Amino acid sequence: MDRRKFITKTSASTAFVGLGGLSLNSCLGETKKHITILHTNDVHSHIDTFPKSHTTYPNLGGIARRATLVESIRKENPNTLLLDAGDIFQGTPYFNFYGGELEFKLMSKLKYDAATIGNHDYDNGIDGLFAQLPNATFELLSANYDFSNTVMNGYVKPYNTYMVNGVKIGIYGLGIELDGLVTKKLYKETQYLDPFEIATDTENRLKIDEKCDLIICLSHLGYHYKSVHKPDDLKLAAKTKYTDLIIGGHTHTFLDKPTVTKNAQGNNILVNQVGCFGINLGRIDFFLDDANNVKADGVSIIV
Repeated sequence: MDRRKFITKTSASTAFVGLGGLSLNSCLGETKKHITILHTNDVHSHIDTFPKSHTTYPNLGGIARRATLVESIRKENPNTLLLDAGDIFQGTPYFNFYGGELEFKLMSKLKYDAATIGNHDYDNGIDGLFAQLPNATFELLSANYDFSNTVMNGYVKPYNTYMVNGVKIGIYGLGIELDGLVTKKLYKETQYLDPFEIATDTENRLKIDEKCDLIICLSHLGYHYKSVHKPDDLKLAAKTKYTDLIIGGHTHTFLDKPTVTKNAQGNNILVNQVGCFGINLGRIDFFLDDANNVKADGVSIIV
């Protein structure tokens, strides 16, 4: 198997999303700018490639392979961002021994741009997470965790903006409700805020005040739940107006290609998640014309 090839060739059907309210059948002018978004989720401290004898993921994954793949894509398109949707920690002895130091240092070596916080990132307590912040050169983003009364206050942004090839990209983070998943003594006074309300407020700020051309949500809510009361990425997508892409985590959902669904205005939005353990790398390519209308294609690449 040639691991440098895309194993999954299927892609989102030329999905026009967000800007300009374009539909699937809209015509895009000559594309002038190409932005690539690479993403992971729920890596869970898996640093090494799975052994060949592994029953589920034989000879797959590994951060060295991911680094090579990311480097090759950056050479292809320097206008690339690398993002993570949470649960960076917990799952192998590397976390038990180093407490997250190795994970953050290696992500920094790969030049991740931003990540959100998953429930397992509290497994050494909020103090343990705070202790690893000096090892992270990337931004931690979470708009619906209020850290005001914790050591993390001032160290996590609700969102950040990135200027890439003249395209202003706004990225915000959302986390799952911690009560019931994490012992309170670990997350302490972290306050969980309604993700739907926070997402609406944040995307409005990014679109209207910050004048972003693309808006991305890093979500650790989970892809989809049958319960109508439990927030998930598909429900979130239906409530947004300006978000172009939701990169998800938590449910370890392997999607071969992004889900194309409708937002609150009836426009297309992409929702993607690439499973767990660093097995796959998600890739979304945005193409913008002179009027900043957007076309996007997505694929999941096996590592």
